[in-house]
Amino acid sequence: MSNIKLTTNQAWQKLLTEYNIVQEVEENRTFEILSSEIKEYREPRLMAKWDSSTFLPKSLKDKDLTILPTSRYKYTVGDFELYQSIPPVKQSVVDMKRVVLPELETVDVNDINSEAKAINVLKISNVLNDFLGEEKLLETFNGKMSVGNFDFNVLNKRNELITLNVDRSQCEIDGGFESDQSVIIMEAKNIPMDDFIIRQLYYPYRLWLNKVNKPIRLVYSIYTNQIFRLYEYQFNDYNNYSSIELIQNKNYSLQDTTITYDDLYGVYQNTKVVTDDAIDSSEVPFIQANSFERVISLMENLYDNPMTVTGVSILYSFDKRQSDYYFNALRYLGLAERVLDGSDRRSYMQLTKKGIYAHNLNYKERQLYLLSVILEHKIFNELFIESFNQKSIPTTDGIAQLILKYKVVENLVTAKRRASSVKRWLEWIFSLVSE
Repeated sequence: MSNIKLTTNQAWQKLLTEYNIVQEVEENRTFEILSSEIKEYREPRLMAKWDSSTFLPKSLKDKDLTILPTSRYKYTVGDFELYQSIPPVKQSVVDMKRVVLPELETVDVNDINSEAKAINVLKISNVLNDFLGEEKLLETFNGKMSVGNFDFNVLNKRNELITLNVDRSQCEIDGGFESDQSVIIMEAKNIPMDDFIIRQLYYPYRLWLNKVNKPIRLVYSIYTNQIFRLYEYQFNDYNNYSSIELIQNKNYSLQDTTITYDDLYGVYQNTKVVTDDAIDSSEVPFIQANSFERVISLMENLYDNPMTVTGVSILYSFDKRQSDYYFNALRYLGLAERVLDGSDRRSYMQLTKKGIYAHNLNYKERQLYLLSVILEHKIFNELFIESFNQKSIPTTDGIAQLILKYKVVENLVTAKRRASSVKRWLEWIFSLVSE
């Protein structure tokens, strides 16, 4: 019987033990598990879909195991290399070229809070045309589809090519387009990712490969913090899942994105320290969220839709602990709060007036406002000006010593963990500079 009280990690621990999966993979390279067997512990849709390796449950990650759907009722577990790293775009964030949005009352560029809205803006703005260098793109297909039956090869952690069979598994295509020259398949996200599961491009690619004669172009799009990040990939061997290669990548924004060191310094000069974050004086936990882009993404997703911890967990494929880390980061900055709904007595996360204000700012103003609320904290204020003057960010050990100095935590081990998050936020701050 399904046990909904189990977390995804706990459920996989039980499955690994019950079916001796680790040994099966060690001896036979793969292990097939039925949806019905997974459902004994938790819903398969919550147990087998991780768009990024970041979100894999610890029980699988510790054993170097990953999972692919290979039919509508079956999954294959192995030590497969299923994810592709997303490189940071080297170029400065640029304004869109040759793009003018038409005057449309139903399109608000400050409120693109879903993948569908992001694709709509890509279409009406001609960003996709510019990125691909093609004219007259028509959207001709999208949604859930059966991928049919095919074999393919995939590398595992031992650098072995393993052959798998897919039999009518489903894929979901966010956007499918056709031009005079090609067919374009797009996977769109509205949360930042460090990597993505290649299956989201490979299964649709194999589905359409035998249906069309035109070349197929594959685009992965991320829209977050008012920036479009577009990546084009190709498979060098159609039969090899692991032959994926990045062709090009580029950033686009509809707004002014020029931020200088003088802009950052101006915010520092005009920001007063409000708190030193000492344990005995702070009502909000010190930061434990590493990705500031993900903090911004959560702010964007909370704007129209207050969420429970469970809702955040599902959206980002987080566990409850990670959900709390990112929500508490917004609380730390005064951008979000927890409220109790009177009708169902559940606790919800929602934006404060400051959070709503930050959300509604244009790109440049938003980044500088977020910097100001960060610099209201004494540790960040001191580390910012030290980094600015030295032209380098202090070491994790140096940051940890400052955390101990201001009694934010009580021991060095915890201070070093918090310091890694602080360093990532400082890196985000200085990455804003486009000069």
